[in-house]
Amino acid sequence: MSAPRARAATAQKLGLALIVLLFCMAPTPGDIGGCGQSPDLLDAPTFFANKELIDCSRCDECGFDESACSKACTDEYPIATAFPKDCYPLVHDGEVCLRALRHASCDDYASYVDNFAPSTPSECNFCPEKSR
Repeated sequence: MSAPRARAATAQKLGLALIVLLFCMAPTPGDIGGCGQSPDLLDAPTFFANKELIDCSRCDECGFDESACSKACTDEYPIATAFPKDCYPLVHDGEVCLRALRHASCDDYASYVDNFAPSTPSECNFCPEKSR
């Protein structure tokens, strides 16, 4: 290969590498609110009321009779109205959580409403406890 051709090939490779680098360095749209949604705080009473409706619906759909299901499906227990101290999830966080609950399999939901060791879907773990 001649020297001018080698330089041209090297320049093309360098140009392509720079373009790839620029695209790879850009932030993920969801990380900066790029979905066209302002970063508003999630309203706790509205979120917990919607979550309770989904919990009750999914318990009925999957045939569960766990205590969490009874709590979600009756008016005997008050609905949570606040997030833990220093926990400030955004509206988008709540939407993602509720969507994950709606689309979870019955096997997954069984772990969410388990009487002894309920789990939390990662999409709903807004404020994980800090390890000491």
